[in-house]
Amino acid sequence: MREFSNKIGHFLRPSRTIPQTPWTAKGRWTLNPKTVLVLFTGLAIFGLGESLLIQSTIGNSPWVVLAEGLSLQTSLSIGEATGLVSICVLLLWWPLRERPGFGTVANIAIIAIFLQIGVDHIPEIRDQLFLQLLYVLIGIGLVGAGSALYITCGMGPGPRDGLMTSIHRHTGIRISRARLSVEITVLIIGTALGGSLGIGTAMFALFIGNSIATNLGFVAKFANRSR
Repeated sequence: MREFSNKIGHFLRPSRTIPQTPWTAKGRWTLNPKTVLVLFTGLAIFGLGESLLIQSTIGNSPWVVLAEGLSLQTSLSIGEATGLVSICVLLLWWPLRERPGFGTVANIAIIAIFLQIGVDHIPEIRDQLFLQLLYVLIGIGLVGAGSALYITCGMGPGPRDGLMTSIHRHTGIRISRARLSVEITVLIIGTALGGSLGIGTAMFALFIGNSIATNLGFVAKFANRSR
């Protein structure tokens, strides 16, 4: 039993680095079928994970709070608003001289599409706290899994991640602090526009880092076995 527990603990150990995998691209615009398939799969999973948080009705991730608020104030669907927010964030890269990649562009389109698919087809849950929390936890797990897959493709960061790393590079502010400052600002604006802020938002902030790290650990072990 102890040996089994040790194996499970080793398998679940978070990764501290971004692993090299059989599908990691040689460049941000170097396309091959395996890399593109893993990239698209990861981004689709990410979008569906975000949609579960929305359908939980107890709070979205920070950037989706903004997208939902924007959709409530316009004729845009939440998927369209998510794509628009991503494009606006990408435009902020220009003065910061951050280089996009194929993955950056795919991030904008595919996450928005699959987030909208999830919202359109996953039932919304209200007044059933257990199911709402389950939605949030599964959503965080999916966002972590999707992030691990698309990050290991090495085809460029998503618009939001690229903004954080650019701010860090140009100002010297720690990435964690840059991320916190930007996401607090996004939350304030999104909440003012009517976006959903709640326990789901807090859970996302608390668990998403570990979810990504743990899933990167899964990917690293899978990649090692595939070689």
